[in-house]
Amino acid sequence: MQTEVIVPLVGYLLLVFLLSAYAYRKREKGQFLNEYFLGNRSMGGFVLAMTITATYVSASSFIGGPGAAYKYGIGWVLLSMIQLPAIWLSLGVLGKKFAILARRYNAVTLNDMLYARYQSRFLVWFASLSLLVAFVGAMTVQFIGGARLLETAAGIPYEFGLLIFGISIALYTAIGGFRASVLNDALQGLVMLLGTFILLFAIIYKAGGLDIAIQKLNAIDPALTSPHGADGILTGPFMASFWVLVCFGVIGLPHTAVRCISYKDSKAMHRGIIIGTIVMALLMFGMHFAGALGRAIIPDLTVPDQVIPTLMVDVLPPFAAGIFLAAPMAAIMSTINAQLLQSSATLVKDLYLNLAPHAINNEKRIARLSSLSTLILGILLLFAAWNPPSMIIWLNLLAFGGLQAVFLWPLVLGLYWNKANRYGAIAGMITGATLYATLATFNIQIAGFHPIIPALLLSLVAFLVANRFGEQTLPQSAPLQ
Repeated sequence: MQTEVIVPLVGYLLLVFLLSAYAYRKREKGQFLNEYFLGNRSMGGFVLAMTITATYVSASSFIGGPGAAYKYGIGWVLLSMIQLPAIWLSLGVLGKKFAILARRYNAVTLNDMLYARYQSRFLVWFASLSLLVAFVGAMTVQFIGGARLLETAAGIPYEFGLLIFGISIALYTAIGGFRASVLNDALQGLVMLLGTFILLFAIIYKAGGLDIAIQKLNAIDPALTSPHGADGILTGPFMASFWVLVCFGVIGLPHTAVRCISYKDSKAMHRGIIIGTIVMALLMFGMHFAGALGRAIIPDLTVPDQVIPTLMVDVLPPFAAGIFLAAPMAAIMSTINAQLLQSSATLVKDLYLNLAPHAINNEKRIARLSSLSTLILGILLLFAAWNPPSMIIWLNLLAFGGLQAVFLWPLVLGLYWNKANRYGAIAGMITGATLYATLATFNIQIAGFHPIIPALLLSLVAFLVANRFGEQTLPQSAPLQ
């Protein structure tokens, strides 16, 4: 183990736990469900920007994305900038209307919103189970990314690093809830920005300058400096699929959408869009460019996902590497705590309270169940991450697509089309989930497109057709219980 690398990381983790302890004290003063899962809807613009960005920027952005840029070259860096409008789309499309309706319905979870809009318990059960299945894959990716970081950068064996990382996140999320999540997201967003700049400039310096780095890439393989990427991977259908998966489709991600019902006011939302988009641009470009240039320094990695942790150790002094290690760890932790909370909310608020509505009056029991479910989910994910694949970006995109196929159209059409009803929403969800799972399982690509494209198109068709067989659903003010 490299002690000089580990010491600053331990200090960072202690700061995370202090923020969680502060959030726990605040939690005891508010109504539990609203405080634990939404932080009493009190986020300002800066915190909103940081939490939605940090939730979106994950192990895929700090480990998997740079790994793909290492393998496929500068073209992948350009591809990554497709994600730039993601924050603007999420807050712009859902944002204000979503928050207004959530307050009107007294909604705590995304499924509260769906139930209030469509008044179908079957829809909520299907949405809940789909969310939990997809989140298992998405969170497993984050756990793998965190353990690989500790393994490569700090010399900690993968399994031991996985235990440290997983138990730490499960504990601080279970203790502090949503408020701890967003406070840590604000801290983690700043850490990510600082770490990105330090690493990128260190890589350019180590390579002998930007011109020399590009020349080295061109000498290894001219396709690495081509906009089409190595192996010609960046085709038109591939880029269109990628744009849907990591930009437009982000509107349908539950852990991103829930941020849209927890900010304080319109001013906070507008500031969040501006700050979040700027931070997103800096992080996406900086980390993917670092991964691409890293091949000029370390040309023979067999596992592309190891490029960032390997570069940290190679181009930075040990103590500085430990400080930077907090940046990708922050990206991973912020995504996991958001997804863990959403999963816990689904289990407790959407499923348990649906079966036992009288339990809503026993706040102590709900508090124990919420914290315990968060902790148990975190521990179960350790086992799922025990035998990792070589490139985690594909598993992450698979989970993203599954969530989008289920949630995108019911969310967007439910907000903006008054005639949308439960029949359309259920048909769209089932069609999207079934088709996406089938195409992804058998690796079927229609006309070169990722399965998310035909899944969303046919899901929309199914929604519109089935919608004709039912009457308009009038929203009700009571949340799902």
